[in-house]
Amino acid sequence: QVRLVESGGGSVQPGGSVRLSCAASGLTFRNYAMGWFRQAPGKEREGVAGIDSFGSTSYADSVKGRFTISRDNAKTTLYLQMNSLKPEDTAIYYCAAAYYGGRIDYRHVIGFRYSGQGTQVAVSS
Repeated sequence: QVRLVESGGGSVQPGGSVRLSCAASGLTFRNYAMGWFRQAPGKEREGVAGIDSFGSTSYADSVKGRFTISRDNAKTTLYLQMNSLKPEDTAIYYCAAAYYGGRIDYRHVIGFRYSGQGTQVAVSS
């Protein structure tokens, strides 16, 4: 049974930083593409970032240069380092996984087969 558990969310001021973690189990982590998507109140889900099994990454334009996705295959953990946070980054952030053989594209993350319960990030002064 695949299980993805996010952590690290919270409240932060604009310009601040947060690192999200996603602990994965029940899958051969190193073989899976991983990613993050988010959903803000009243808005549709949107892909944020993706990383494939080789470490190639893809980012939404809105977070490029501010967010960094990474993975630790030994710890079966996915990370999202979020810097220079803006109020519009406020959302529930979800970790997702898929056995994905194509070129990683952040837009595909919302369709990944497995996802976690999410962690809230609130950016406000």
